[in-house]
Amino acid sequence: MPIVEIIKNVFVQWGANWVLWLLFALSLGSFGVIVERWLVFRGKQDGLRELTQTLESSLASGDFAGALGKLEGRTSLGAMVARAGLRLAPRGLMAADKGMQSALAIERSVLENRLAYLGTLGNNAPFVGLFGTVIGVLLAFEALGHAPGGAGGHTPQVASSAVMAAIAEALVATAVGIGVALPAVAAYNYFQRRITRMLADAEALTNLVLAYLSARERGSAGSELAEEKTPTDVPLHASAREPKHARGVV
Repeated sequence: MPIVEIIKNVFVQWGANWVLWLLFALSLGSFGVIVERWLVFRGKQDGLRELTQTLESSLASGDFAGALGKLEGRTSLGAMVARAGLRLAPRGLMAADKGMQSALAIERSVLENRLAYLGTLGNNAPFVGLFGTVIGVLLAFEALGHAPGGAGGHTPQVASSAVMAAIAEALVATAVGIGVALPAVAAYNYFQRRITRMLADAEALTNLVLAYLSARERGSAGSELAEEKTPTDVPLHASAREPKHARGVV
């Protein structure tokens, strides 16, 4: 038997209903991902202005430990990144910068988790629906080919109407595929925009912490330089500075 006949028989036997059930299952999964991601993003969001004011009240006075304490318990993206930098602040500016970059990369991976599912579903759900439509059209023409002629009471007009009705039913799969793709694409774009905005806020906090750390290191370097320039030699006693011949020593 030719391979085409084998594939056709498989499609005729299975039909197109399984494609619709697959699309419904994928849609249910996408709504689950959307709700889960919304809860995660809600916990990672924080007011940038309020968080900045909280940090500046301690950083301006050089109390880095106090600023770190104010961030304890916060789960927002900016707080997590700033906390990583403040913990490494005693080790220097470079260590704090690397720590915040690492924390930012980790938090970004957390935010982008499962978004690939939404993007893939949004791009491919219409094609899955189209696949079901093709199977439905195949079934319609298969039924037309096995339909009896006029002697059996079926006129070509009636057969043509049956085929059109079957094709209309097959197009439902394409409509369902588009309906599944639209929410997934909209949610994917929404979450991507939120990630971009949250990363920009975290970058602003990173620059704030680094600015105060840089100012502290410059201040410490200036103090050390001033101490090195201060004379530390104690003047000798007058008798000790007199030449030996002045004291009668030959």
